[in-house]
Parts: sequence; structure tokens; C-alpha cells
Amino acid sequence: MIRRHLIAAAALSTIAAAVTAHAQTNEVRIAHIYSKTGPLEAYGKQTAVGLQMGLEYATGGTMMVNGKKIVLIEKDDQGKPDLGKSLLAAAYSDDKAALAIGPTSSGVALAMLPVAEEYKKILIVEPAVADSITGDKWNKYIFRTGRNSSQDAISNAVAIDKPGVTVATLAQDNAFGRDGVKAFASAIKKAKLAHEEYLPPATTDFTAGAQRLIDKLKDQPGRKIIWIVWAGAGNPFKIVDLDLKRYGIEIATGGNILPAMAAYKALPGMEGAAYYYFGIPKNPVNEAMVAQHYQQFKTPPDFFTAGGFSAAMAAVTALKKTGGDASANKLIPAMEGMSFDTPKGKMTFRKEDHQAMQSMYHFKIKVDPAFAWGVPELVHEIKPEEMDIPIKNKK
Repeated sequence: MIRRHLIAAAALSTIAAAVTAHAQTNEVRIAHIYSKTGPLEAYGKQTAVGLQMGLEYATGGTMMVNGKKIVLIEKDDQGKPDLGKSLLAAAYSDDKAALAIGPTSSGVALAMLPVAEEYKKILIVEPAVADSITGDKWNKYIFRTGRNSSQDAISNAVAIDKPGVTVATLAQDNAFGRDGVKAFASAIKKAKLAHEEYLPPATTDFTAGAQRLIDKLKDQPGRKIIWIVWAGAGNPFKIVDLDLKRYGIEIATGGNILPAMAAYKALPGMEGAAYYYFGIPKNPVNEAMVAQHYQQFKTPPDFFTAGGFSAAMAAVTALKKTGGDASANKLIPAMEGMSFDTPKGKMTFRKEDHQAMQSMYHFKIKVDPAFAWGVPELVHEIKPEEMDIPIKNKK
């Protein structure tokens, strides 16, 4: 009797395993690991919204690709590198994720890169920015839809790198800030770089750092600019309150999320270069995303919403090319050199380092009472071919 029960139990177990295996072969499991909480929470949540919207758009609302159901698994790395690393390992092994997207923080991304290589599975990096992700820490399983520090820096250099200009930089003392300034310094050809100021990422009082910047710039001839590269909490634009105009010092920076750009209202005419602003790109994908976001949230999509949407477009485009096969040995050749549509227009993964080549937007800030933020008006779309983005990987 006992033996009969054991045989029956074993048969049921075999059937359950077969059903599970069949379900998994009819699914593409995608892990999204991001800062659902932590210092970059606002960025992470936007990416999550954009990713979901992008998957629905790319699949025509079905969440299916080549007969397989896309299953999205969300994990919160809290902005902690060790946690992000363990979550990615768990996603690949326990959750059977075929590929992963994320994270928000560059520090977390750098901890995650070796995990993708160990498990031989794709990681689409979005939106972590540090150059080293597709540079000296890169491996062949890494693709990035987000822009890198060089794209940020070179596009901003287009806006402010002119003869007779002296620049000092203000950045966070982390991978994002230091890689950003390093790339910016390399991109500057005509202006002079006088000083680099690094402050802890959680800084709220910028007075001491600003005073050092003022001291370095105040006696310089010609045009003087502080270029700011900052993410997350803290408002470095408060340094305007230190009467920079008295010393003839201007501020320049890249684009940012809409709440952060409220500070730009005090800086009409400020120039820089942005990764995205909902009113700039003119293409069907952006129009669809903006309309859907207004319908769902009654607000425009933001900086990182576009990034999440772009990552979704890349993943679905690649899966369509492989017939739904999510193995790295099929995805890598499909994705190398692959072009795909995004809210920013067409992006292309560069074969050498899997960095997405993409447009950036030279802007000038205009104050419009209808908006709670300084509005970046397009001066010039800086197309990929106009930016000499260095290849910095070790391979």
C-alpha cells in the first residue's frame, strides 16, 4: 500500500515538474532589478513605469513575443551593490530569469556585471551611467540602452566648450560623478578646466564646496562656468544663492527629472545637453508614450520613463529576431549592431562594447509660467555620428 502511494506521489511530482518545465518554455522571464527604495527611488520608479509601458507597446498589448508570455519579475536593490549582486544571482538561478534589466545606480551595476558573466545571461543596463560599465568592467553579456558618462559629457561639451571659457565641475564623489567628470574633462578641447569639486552623494549643504569653486573661478578672465553633474537627493543649484553673478559665474548642467528641473526656473538661458525631455523628440514611439503617460498619470513622462521604455523596446526587438529564444548565444549576435525604435528615435547597439548609440539634445532653458520647471528648448539635436564616443572596454 505504502509503495503504491510512493509511486503515485512520484508520478504526480514528475507531472508537476513537466508542467512547470512546459510553462517555462512558453515564458520569457525578465528580471527588473532597480532602486524601488533608497536614494535613487524616484529614478527607479520612473524606469519601472517606462519598462512596463514599453513592453506593452512593443508587444501590441499582448505581453507575448513569438508565442511566449513575457513575465516581469521586480526586485528592489535599495541602491546597495551587494544586494543588487545577490538579487541578480537569485533572479538567474531561482527565478529562472532569461535576462535582466537594471539597475538604477552605477555602483550597483558594477557589482552586477560579473554575475551576468558567471550565469552566461544577458543584462541590459538601464539607466546606470558610469563609463566603466561598458568600459574596463564590461563583459560580452552586458548591453546598455541608457546613455553613458561620455555621451553625457561630450554632448554637454558641445554646448559649452568654446574658446575663452573657464570651467570648474561640481560632482558627487561616486562612480557616477567621477566617471562623468573624467569623460567631460576628456571632451573639453577649447575651454580650460580649472577645478574639480567632489562632494559626498548625500550632501545637502553646498556652501563650502561652492566657496572653493568661486575661489578658483572668480579671478579668471572671460566666461566662467560651473558644470554640475548630480543625481538623487540634494540640490546643488542652491549655490546660485551665493550671488555667483557678482563674480560673473554661470551654471551649466545636463537634463534631469522634472522635479529637479524646478531649480532651472531660476536659471533662464542656461545651456546644457539632455538625454531626454518629453517635448523634444518627434517620432511615433515618443508620441505614444507621452499620450499613454498622460492618460494613466495625468502628467508627462519623465527622464527615466523614456529609458525604461527604450530597454523594453530593445529586449522585445531582440527576442523577435531570435524567434523568442532568450539564450545568450542567440541574443548576443542578434543584438550586436541591432537598431531599435525608442522614444528618442532610433538607437543602435555598438558591436564593440554594446553601448547604445543615441541622440542627445543641446538645450537652452526657457521660463514658461505654465510649467513648474525650467523648460529645455531644443537648440540642436546632437546625433550619434556627431559624438566621438570612445570605446573603453578591455576586450
